[in-house]
Amino acid sequence: MDIIPLPETLTHLPGIFRLDADTAVHPAPDEAAVAALRSLLGPATGFRLPSRAAKTNVIRLRTVPGLESLGPEGYRLAVTPEAVTLEAPAPAGLFHAVQTLRQLLPPAIESRAPVAGVEWTLPCVEITDRPRFPWRGFMLDEGRHFHGRETVLQLLDLMALLKLNIFHWHLTEDQGWRVEIKKYPRLTEVGARRPGTKPGMFAREHDGVPRGGFYTQDEIRAIVAYAAARHITVVPEIDLPGHTTAALAAYPELSCTGGPFAVATGFGIFPDILCAGKATTLTFLQDVLTEVLDLFPSPWIHIGGDEAPKTRWKACPACQERIRAEGLKDEHALQVWLTNRVAAWLAGRGRKLVGWNQILGADLHPEAVVQYWVGGHKDLLKAIRQDHRPVVMSTYLDTYLDHGYRLMPLRRAYRYEPLPAGLDPAAAACILGPEYPLWSEWLPSRARLDYQAWPRLAALAEVGWTQAGRKDYRDFRRRLEPLLERLERHGVRYAPRGDWDPPFWKRLFGVFTIAIPQRKIAP
Repeated sequence: MDIIPLPETLTHLPGIFRLDADTAVHPAPDEAAVAALRSLLGPATGFRLPSRAAKTNVIRLRTVPGLESLGPEGYRLAVTPEAVTLEAPAPAGLFHAVQTLRQLLPPAIESRAPVAGVEWTLPCVEITDRPRFPWRGFMLDEGRHFHGRETVLQLLDLMALLKLNIFHWHLTEDQGWRVEIKKYPRLTEVGARRPGTKPGMFAREHDGVPRGGFYTQDEIRAIVAYAAARHITVVPEIDLPGHTTAALAAYPELSCTGGPFAVATGFGIFPDILCAGKATTLTFLQDVLTEVLDLFPSPWIHIGGDEAPKTRWKACPACQERIRAEGLKDEHALQVWLTNRVAAWLAGRGRKLVGWNQILGADLHPEAVVQYWVGGHKDLLKAIRQDHRPVVMSTYLDTYLDHGYRLMPLRRAYRYEPLPAGLDPAAAACILGPEYPLWSEWLPSRARLDYQAWPRLAALAEVGWTQAGRKDYRDFRRRLEPLLERLERHGVRYAPRGDWDPPFWKRLFGVFTIAIPQRKIAP
């Protein structure tokens, strides 16, 4: 069976189930799952799949409380020549069962119009399945390059196919602010546009091609609802205190120096960040996050926290006064203080702060979640073992999809192990799961996005869902083939097979191509 991610148990049985114009869906209390089934199977087959109580030629969807041992995302699926039965303890599991059923059908099922000449058959099988990790995330950075609603919606559809359940949406950057905040309109009036983009790390001039875009609050609500219908949680990232040049261009008074500033056209780490000493900064953050919480029901709100140089804070009278008034050791402790203030504010509203591992400090808020990407490995293990700190794993060289295939070949993406070695069971339970980020410094087009993401996102699906002992790269490559046909039907321009696993002599030079595209991609 060519299913990705590979299920926990799969038993082949003799025979097939034939889907035809008379196939019915047994009346089920979970109307959302039935609607998902019809929307996925109906367009390509042309079958109505009416609701009807029947013993044969029927698809049954059941929520079964007795299956709690499978967890909220687990399910059972049984196919016999007479009927298809999907069972789960909760709606998310039933939705995942529908996605597995989808992959058991021919790839032509992905078509959005009737396809003639296809035998719509399912192999008889019994599957019991559940995920290895509760967090199986994909991060899209739209701060650098804005891709828009249709691209995001299709990504959510394909995430659902692969049972990915966290969409980490990086919405603010030095190069662009992408979320409408009604109390601060200049964030998008000024911060959402730049006059051009420097084509490389060392370029002196930008290309003169204006770039911009942002999501209105109504658009965000629609996208969040679309994701929720697919059991995907949208985790927004509002970067602070660094990576805020676009915000400072709109409101320079939030900086230590007063500016002026322009939305960044190049990429890097910029010295001007939000001033932690000013009361107006704290008010700004609270106002922005109040609107963010109204848009995103996610239990988690990401605040970035990485790459925040302290150069301006060291020379800023307001920041130095804040350090003295709060009895802080230094500027790093000031960032921890700011992070804790935001974390406590979020906790008071039933949310949890997430930040990159640079937010770690001796007194970090106990409910803050850390996303590990680089450096500080000993500090991370200490936080897991001593504080039982929840952690999302995004190890830089193993998960960053913006890296070229020479640096991060498909094989490496697939073989990533999110659990650090040497953790006891209690500490291992703190690892929420893997997330693969796609940063958009050099991601100007949908074609480039597709090339960087696919098929490595399929590897993520298996890293996050399938038990480590069941993973097999050779078998994964075999099961990729029908998935690629599905992707083609969605217009996805995945990386050519010859690029996936470059020979060793090419990978030797991978370190020199970090975040720089290795081949031209037609628009």
